[in-house]
Amino acid sequence: MAAEGEAPLVVDSVTRFGPDAAGRVCVGASHGGVYAAYLCAKAGLRGAVLHDAGIGKDGAGVAGLHYLDALAVPAAAIDHRSAVIGDGADCFARGVLSRVNAAAEALGLRAGMAVREAAALLLERAPPAAARPPPAREARFRLEGFGAAPVWALDSASLLEEADRGAVAAIGSHGNVLGGRPETAAKVEVFAALFNDAGLGPAGPGATRLPALDARGVAAATVSAASARIGDGRSTAADGVLSRVNAAAARLGLLEGMGAPAALSLLAAARGERHRA
Repeated sequence: MAAEGEAPLVVDSVTRFGPDAAGRVCVGASHGGVYAAYLCAKAGLRGAVLHDAGIGKDGAGVAGLHYLDALAVPAAAIDHRSAVIGDGADCFARGVLSRVNAAAEALGLRAGMAVREAAALLLERAPPAAARPPPAREARFRLEGFGAAPVWALDSASLLEEADRGAVAAIGSHGNVLGGRPETAAKVEVFAALFNDAGLGPAGPGATRLPALDARGVAAATVSAASARIGDGRSTAADGVLSRVNAAAARLGLLEGMGAPAALSLLAAARGERHRA
């Protein structure tokens, strides 16, 4: 039961929970994949609404709903056509559900319901959080076959480290800045990065990390959600097909429709040339 005056926790990303998240209901503008769901369970949420990220390859954009079902956490996904991924306020204001897990359905949530209504039901009916998740699997991988250039597959942009400065990264995260803030495009100055386009969402610019990184001189592109599993950096690298490229990436030879392996080879070669110069 909701405590008097309790409100849902609305966040642009579920990678930034504090200790106050435990026992809360969250509307998070992150994708609904397994890694994001793990972070929700780790934080001790009793209910979560995430973004379906275009659902995409192998249903990866909503795979976290099944993960949370196994932990008895009610969860739902926001239709990517209704609200902008990476923008919690927009997801809460305009979002409409596309999928719900069994635990959420039992509480009355359903596809087509407004996110505001779904969050209110979770606040009223979701039981206390119970099971905590098993430890997360490894989510950073050094990719071979690119010579001396550091090329990494990261399941989340939150995993970027200072040591990744100047590296090439294939990232499982969506291609939007958080809450419309350009500074959130990447927390370290990588040489280049690929992201998932998350279905590109409702009418609007979409893939907003790309111009934000262009302004910083970082080559960046998105792969289509239909081609690669969101939340899976290795799928970005191996399966992705480029859907959008920024100007810095285009100058290095990246093109829409190019496979991610070819794009990463070009980026690694360009990175090597720059470091030899």
